[in-house]
Amino acid sequence: MYCMQPSESDILAQLRKGVLEYCVLARLARAPSYGHQIAEDLGRDDLFGSQGSLYPLLSRLRKQGWAETRWEESPRGAARRYYTLSAEGKASLDRFTAVWARFSGAVNHQLEEAS
Repeated sequence: MYCMQPSESDILAQLRKGVLEYCVLARLARAPSYGHQIAEDLGRDDLFGSQGSLYPLLSRLRKQGWAETRWEESPRGAARRYYTLSAEGKASLDRFTAVWARFSGAVNHQLEEAS
């Protein structure tokens, strides 16, 4: 039986699905930001695949009450929607951070044992 190995991009896509919203919350914890800036910041760390998935995620965070928004005039072009981490978003990020520490430690342990 022939089984094709997943590519690095396939693996990254699966990993991003589970953590991207928390990476956005972590980015907002540092400072308010607008969508394009968030995409650039996360893209530098290879945490972000396409801008097409970011705006629905930002909308979801706003609807969940994890992010708040305000419009701000831009020195270049149209006004920008800035996203800010809400208190509920901070609480969600704190819960994720605690779970992630345990989870990533367990994954690392399994990978080390396999080597």
